[in-house]
Order: sequence, then C-alpha cells, then structure tokens
Amino acid sequence: MTRPEVIYKLVDAEDWQVATVDGAYPGSAVDLRDGYIHMSTADQLDETARRHFSGLPDLLKVTIDTAALADLPDEALRWEPSRGGALFPHLYVPLPLSAVRSVEACHVDGEGRLVMETGT
Repeated sequence: MTRPEVIYKLVDAEDWQVATVDGAYPGSAVDLRDGYIHMSTADQLDETARRHFSGLPDLLKVTIDTAALADLPDEALRWEPSRGGALFPHLYVPLPLSAVRSVEACHVDGEGRLVMETGT
C-alpha cells in the first residue's frame, strides 16, 4: 500500500483548543480508551464522519502531514485493519501540532455528510 501524503482526524472544536495550549493532541475520549488516535485517509473520511460524527456540530477537520510524523518513535503510526479489513492510520502517541497542515471548521449533517464551513 502506498502511504498517503496526508491523513485526517475529525475533532471536537473545544477539545482541539486544549491541544493548542499543550502543543499536542492526546486524542478524544474514544481514542484514549482504545489506546491510539483514530485517523482516516481521504477515501475513509466520509464514512468515518457518517458513522461516528453524524449530527455533531462544532467539529474540525485536521489535516496531518504523514512525513512530519516520520520523526516519531518507531511504530507510532501504524496502519491497521478496521472496517471491512481496510487499513486505517492509528497514532499511538499524542499528535504533535507541528505535523498539522490545516484545521478547518466543519460539521456532519443529519444525512451523515461532512460539510465544510464557509469562511474558514
């Protein structure tokens, strides 16, 4: 599998504010429970939004540069099977803000579609 240049994380906007103070995003409550930060590729993002974030307001789509994660300890970013056997990126350490390319406001509408906010 060719690794993508970027991967994504949908994050509650309020949780993200904590990360900007601390310099790293430790993950959501679900991530902390599972022991890694759940992320998605571009092809996986819409289904992740539909399944796990439907109807939630005040989200952020965080775009992460995978090359910027290369300096992390070995095995920090793992590609592991999940939905239907597809390989998903899982980060086993807090996400350093230095690896973030962009942060965009969004929400998932009642139909489960990821909607980017205008003006951001």
